[in-house]
Amino acid sequence: MKKFYSAFNNMEFLIRPYRETDAEAVRNIINDSILNTFHNYDYDPKTLEEVKQLFQEKEKAGHPILIGESENEVCGYATYGMFRAKPGYRKTIEHSIYLTKKAQGKGLGMELMKRLIDLAQSQGYHAMIAGMDSKNLGSYHFHQRLGFIEVARIPEVAIKFNQWQTLVFMQLILTPNQSPV
Repeated sequence: MKKFYSAFNNMEFLIRPYRETDAEAVRNIINDSILNTFHNYDYDPKTLEEVKQLFQEKEKAGHPILIGESENEVCGYATYGMFRAKPGYRKTIEHSIYLTKKAQGKGLGMELMKRLIDLAQSQGYHAMIAGMDSKNLGSYHFHQRLGFIEVARIPEVAIKFNQWQTLVFMQLILTPNQSPV
């Protein structure tokens, strides 16, 4: 567990591993994104059981789930999973990071991602992918600050709120000189 203090906003955050008791708070964060933003192309809110099952599968696969907490309140999470199911993609992961509105822009996201990147490197992954809606400029610039570069832009690939959406992929090479074998 790592505590850090954000001088920017006088907030103290704790970054720790996910516990099943966090599932309801995480579900609320996910569902807010589904229902109120273009950032998540899902339509249907997640049930508590769906969140628990998804995170059990991540833990079983050895993928970390980090929780950001402030004043004993879950205010964000970050995790990753396989980019694609085929074995040729085994060294590439795609991450997810979501924060409550209250926690955005306060340094928690950066700390969660730094820790997630460290874990991915220690597990021997080569590349981390970020997928985002093209309108999500905050996420785009956030990832640029972490060293991600845009590698693909797929216009009109999704529909959300009855509008075509453009998907942007950004990539961070975690181990630049790693052999593919």
